[in-house]
Amino acid sequence: MTKRFEMSTMVELNFFLGFQIKQLKEGTFLCQTKYMQDMLKKFGMENAKPINTPMTSNGHFDLYDESKNGKDVDQKLYGSLLYLCASRPNIMLSVCMCARFQANLKECYLVAVKRILRYLVHTPNLGLWYPKGTTFDLLGYSDSDYASCKVDQKSTTGTCQFLGRSLVSWSSKKQTSVALSTAEAEYVAAGACCAQLLWMRQTLRDYGCEFSKIPLLCDNKSALKLANNPV
Repeated sequence: MTKRFEMSTMVELNFFLGFQIKQLKEGTFLCQTKYMQDMLKKFGMENAKPINTPMTSNGHFDLYDESKNGKDVDQKLYGSLLYLCASRPNIMLSVCMCARFQANLKECYLVAVKRILRYLVHTPNLGLWYPKGTTFDLLGYSDSDYASCKVDQKSTTGTCQFLGRSLVSWSSKKQTSVALSTAEAEYVAAGACCAQLLWMRQTLRDYGCEFSKIPLLCDNKSALKLANNPV
């Protein structure tokens, strides 16, 4: 590239747009520890009591919850948490669940958001690890709950995609239609994951990468049979 463009040699990249980058012999580690610590300090949660999970086992909210109104949550907090999801896929579901009700002032929603922050206090150094020398295989995982949203009975899709042993893409999103069965919800989730895999395959083809087969893993037998039906 130096033959075609004017370029200068810089020092090794260690920090970029809130990301800390550690380049090691075994691979590269990405995290947002400093960004997270600054966020906790900004919202007065740096000394909060740590907790080991970002949400309760039944963390689905009800718009008509009878708990009393609480303090308004700063809208900037949701934006900060969503940006943190760029290196913390483990909080994606809980953040998206809370963001659905950001206009509601119920105290239970404020408690749920604070629980995420308390979890971040407990896990400040987690991030993404990209090891060297791994195979360049594309792999997808899909999953879904069933009718988890108590407001409209829609299900939530979760997907993630790997290149070798490296996690490169993930999502958590409420489905646009109401599934009538667990199999249908899982099938819709698998379709969303497949769409992302096809887009990634086409993008990687532009870089000369070819894939004969791309596995997509789903944990519902009925959805798998629907996907394999040639009709």
